[in-house]
Amino acid sequence: MLFGKKKNIIGIDIGSRTIKVAEVEENKKGRTIRKFGMIDIAPGLIEEGAVKNPQAVAYLIRQLFNSQKIKANNVAVSIGGYSTIVKNISVPVMDEAQLQEMIQFEAEQYIPFDINDVNLDFQIIGENDINPNQMNVLLVAAKKEMINDYVNLVQMAGLNPCIIDVDAFALQNIYEINYEDNGENVALIDIGANKTTLNILKENFSVFMRDVSMGCRQISTKIISLADCTLEEAEGMYHNEETDKIPDKEIIEIVSSVVTSWCTEIGRALDFFYSTYPGDQIPRIILSGGGAKIKKFRDLLAAETSSEVEIIQPFKKFSISGDFDPSYLEQVAPQAAISLGLAIRKIDDK
Repeated sequence: MLFGKKKNIIGIDIGSRTIKVAEVEENKKGRTIRKFGMIDIAPGLIEEGAVKNPQAVAYLIRQLFNSQKIKANNVAVSIGGYSTIVKNISVPVMDEAQLQEMIQFEAEQYIPFDINDVNLDFQIIGENDINPNQMNVLLVAAKKEMINDYVNLVQMAGLNPCIIDVDAFALQNIYEINYEDNGENVALIDIGANKTTLNILKENFSVFMRDVSMGCRQISTKIISLADCTLEEAEGMYHNEETDKIPDKEIIEIVSSVVTSWCTEIGRALDFFYSTYPGDQIPRIILSGGGAKIKKFRDLLAAETSSEVEIIQPFKKFSISGDFDPSYLEQVAPQAAISLGLAIRKIDDK
């Protein structure tokens, strides 16, 4: 999935509601945020990760690059949803070259797609704790059609696609850069407009990953049906902007109803983890994406899971250049996480 030559690349997080772009410079003194910006996408241009109108989305990407005065054209993007499968599997102990030859055969047992329709990648995690003759491998499969769509989209925007990553891995990368490894399990949850990504880390390795079709658009849709308003107005209402189109009580009821369903779905995923690792706990949940800013959701999730719930701080270990307003960075932090996780990638990474 590598197409470029230079090491530093621009991270583009292409969501169904906004596109986020980040530029990071790295030197001996550390990492510096050079650029970060966002642009809204009209509903329907991207649905469940599928690009429905590539010309319109490519135009928005180009517009965002121009507004941020980004000159570089080597980029990393990420994909997720039902066209991407990530599984932890166990295989007989072998070296990486041997596994490269056998991975297609091994993957056929776990991938619910025609194996000829996907691109496969893997990473050897280490020895299996139960069977020393087996090793744990992280298997990733992504539909070729979606990868080709994103490559074509980026090229249509006049950019050079260097890395196609997975949303959950980009989020994990930015978490590992900014947070100390204290040996605790942590759940990374990104709540977007239409998709929620869950990634549970145990000893800094991903052991459970799931994408679910739920997100902030559920709240907006219910508000629009009652208030006869625009999407932008609906989003403002549940982010506490004043309105006379619908009583505050009804907005609170809508938000409570939707975030309760989110917590139920997340609870199911955590229960699956606990059934696999019955002696473990997940003391901390870190949220990103637009949904992370909904206080009712954070409070309810903390109560339901008995975990400490916090909003991700993706800029914590970075120096900041230019004229960034600290209050702006605090506001956009949860939405910036994936694009920053992509911007810290290098073309020669595994």
